[in-house]
Amino acid sequence: MMILEVAKALKDGKVPFAVAGGYAVALHGALRGTVDLDLVIQITQNSFTSLERVLAKLGLLSRLPINGGMVFSFREEYINQKNLIAWSFYHPQKPSWIVDILLTEDLKDQEIKNVSIHGVKVPVVGIKSLIKMKKKSGRPQDLADIEALKLIEKNKEEK
Repeated sequence: MMILEVAKALKDGKVPFAVAGGYAVALHGALRGTVDLDLVIQITQNSFTSLERVLAKLGLLSRLPINGGMVFSFREEYINQKNLIAWSFYHPQKPSWIVDILLTEDLKDQEIKNVSIHGVKVPVVGIKSLIKMKKKSGRPQDLADIEALKLIEKNKEEK
């Protein structure tokens, strides 16, 4: 499972992260299909360069000719002038291995919940933080995810 391999590698590499996007929605209990693994990391130069090194060890390559130092230094410019909201990685031999690093979010601003996947604790962006992220995006799938997450929250409150 890609998510477990990536999570273990990031933990071993001491890269603070949390799963976001469709995987996070699914891990909270909503039926959701997705291919790419969205991650939120700390907005620090060390986090970006360490993340890049860890993903490279797994065979994941940046889709763009940029590196962690560049992403950290020019992040605001990439977001505001190039509409680059995620730094995307892919695996040349494993087409379903796609990892997107969300550039518009900082791990320190997120509520985090640990979810056990096959006995491995994986940090996942909490429901409230995930809803905030998805409201910013506003795409039809994100709006549907918000409704599913609100329903999960409501059901937890009723128990």
